[in-house]
Amino acid sequence: MNQVPVEIIKDVEEGGFTARVPDIPAYGEGETEEEAIADLKEALQGYIATFGLEDALARLTGKLLR
Repeated sequence: MNQVPVEIIKDVEEGGFTARVPDIPAYGEGETEEEAIADLKEALQGYIATFGLEDALARLTGKLLR
């Protein structure tokens, strides 16, 4: 199973976290890292529903092949 890198960004001013997958315009936010990742999963599902799995994979594959 392939793994997708997830970037976790801590908001030091406001508190909480943002989670994102580089090269896919979908973000998750939460008070904890776990909440941010769960929100990101929902955002990625919405992205795939809107733009298709092929688009998401092409963005990841393009990044991995560089």
